[in-house]
Amino acid sequence: MFALELCVIVAVFQVLSPVECRLTEIETACRALRGLVVRAASLLAGGAILLWARPALRDDLRRLSAAGGSRLWPILHGLGLVLIFLPVMLVPQDQLNARFEAVFTGLASGAALAAVAGLFWIMPPGRWLTWLRMHRFAPLSILALALVIPDLAVALEPLWTIDLLSRLTFFAVAVTLSVIGGNVLVQPEIATVGVDGFNVQVASQCSGIEGFALIAGFLTIYAILFRDTLRPLRFWGVVLPLALLASWVFNVIRIAVLVQIGAHVSPDLAINGFHSFAGWLFFTVLALAVLVIVQAVPWLHRRAGAPAETVPPLRQDWVAARIVPFIVFMVSGLVVQAFFADPALGYPLQAAALALALLYFRGAFTALEWRLDPVALGAGALIGLLWIVTAPDPAPGADAAIAGLGGVSLAAWAACRILGTAVLVPVVEEAFFRGYVLTRLDSGTWASRVAAVAVSSALFALLHGRIVAAGAAGVVFALVMLRRGRLADAILAHGLANALIAAVALWRGAWSLI
Repeated sequence: MFALELCVIVAVFQVLSPVECRLTEIETACRALRGLVVRAASLLAGGAILLWARPALRDDLRRLSAAGGSRLWPILHGLGLVLIFLPVMLVPQDQLNARFEAVFTGLASGAALAAVAGLFWIMPPGRWLTWLRMHRFAPLSILALALVIPDLAVALEPLWTIDLLSRLTFFAVAVTLSVIGGNVLVQPEIATVGVDGFNVQVASQCSGIEGFALIAGFLTIYAILFRDTLRPLRFWGVVLPLALLASWVFNVIRIAVLVQIGAHVSPDLAINGFHSFAGWLFFTVLALAVLVIVQAVPWLHRRAGAPAETVPPLRQDWVAARIVPFIVFMVSGLVVQAFFADPALGYPLQAAALALALLYFRGAFTALEWRLDPVALGAGALIGLLWIVTAPDPAPGADAAIAGLGGVSLAAWAACRILGTAVLVPVVEEAFFRGYVLTRLDSGTWASRVAAVAVSSALFALLHGRIVAAGAAGVVFALVMLRRGRLADAILAHGLANALIAAVALWRGAWSLI
């Protein structure tokens, strides 16, 4: 969940907002705050590797955190997130840079509150100290190493001056764009390349050194933690060069894709995507993927390379089943926003991603107690009618792109839209908001239950835009689940509500209703 929050923060402030440190009056403070996000990503990844490699650490953490703690911490964590996003909602987009000094206060205080409260939401301070003492504070050394990986990238900045690497990156991008197609412009003398009028300069900073730093840093952490089973000569002699090559190729593809986005989708979106803020997250995911592959190759280990403890498959983890599909939902939405001029046209891709995620966790969801409940169905019908009746008039041309589809294409798109709306989305959203968020906050007392319903419904409302109607729907779905303690009841209510809305949208041809 924290990783998802970090991705959303990156998307909002890197992709969807025109925040540019060099255009603010406090450039140094802005860059420092951006660096904190990079360090947070490195710290999360380093912690994940640590708990993966040391089952004893993970088991003790699970045991100590299972006792629970104050319900104040998740509330404070949510308040911190509100403070982070509040400036974007209150300050006009075109004034964010000019008024960033005031915006900075909300961002910095919100980040600090969300980070501290999130840490103590997992476990109170005393239990964190107990956990560290049990393992002689050894986790701190690995976490500290993860924390300074961004500094490794800074230390490698002199390598940006290596002309050969920069030129190789430039020509590789040019070749990739030529393969993709379009009117490609190549000007080697000024390192400029472009497609159909959108041109960028592939500067030395684009050579992929930051990716090299991430790969090297996380490989080092992995080598330290798995030193008892790892074959060092094979690991450093084979894996490191291949991983660096993969990082460089990934960087070339990233630049080429961003140029295509700038030429055919949104220049602003492409320019924002060049910033290291987003690139660090992509390279972190790549580094973790390399480590997963390394762990699965017996040739690199003295033993089979499996962890000392047999970990149940991810698909059997009920917590993951409630969270991962929602992460897929959010990430696929960002991808559709990036690659489609009208995101509605990309909905079939998002629906396919959700279907695959739910198929992977199908065992967890088929195990739910599925029974038709008249109260749940009645509540769903009520919410569906409320959503339809209170819907604002659609903006002119809101469904123009969909209306422009041909007969077969429109029928296929509509089928995907209805399936996603009435079946896939209710399962994903209810599993996360009611199945995870609400149950995590509900300790059984009336106060905690009211807070759990309020927080989960507020988050649900923020996702859907229409705050009042969506907030009311969230409260109703929460009460439906709490009535018999069945997540399936909330899913059925949500599914019926969405099915009614989808039916009216199909009848009217007003897909913006959904």
